Amino acid sequence: MLGNRNKSNQAAPPAETTSLIASGTQVRGDVTFNGRLHVDGSVEGALHGEGDSAVLTLSNSAHIKGEINAPHVVINGEVSGDVTATQRLELAAGARVEGNVYYKVMEMSAGAQINGKIVHRVEPPRQLAAPEGADEFALSGAAQT
Repeated sequence: MLGNRNKSNQAAPPAETTSLIASGTQVRGDVTFNGRLHVDGSVEGALHGEGDSAVLTLSNSAHIKGEINAPHVVINGEVSGDVTATQRLELAAGARVEGNVYYKVMEMSAGAQINGKIVHRVEPPRQLAAPEGADEFALSGAAQT
């Protein structure tokens, strides 16, 4: 009985959501998603994945005209627009990208094509805070010159 009481107070972990844009479906406009988005159809507009766990998968029948921005991107279809994968980009053999590609980690299969720049993006350098008294030192040094 005591064990059951503790379990009932705990919330169940949220199920990962998966959305599908099916073959034959045409979407015109920007699409923002959480979780996973699988595209078999076509989209005219930007695709934007929110959150660190967002995954966009484009099948070999997918056609995208617009910008893609998501942490994890898997492409096996056609994209006309820039692709930004903040974590990982996978280009399968059927991938055709007309635009610039920005990635942190990329896997590219033989046969994949990119017509644009390929830019590796690492985390921007972090600027450390100045030590205490550094401003006074800089001012006193400037006064002496």
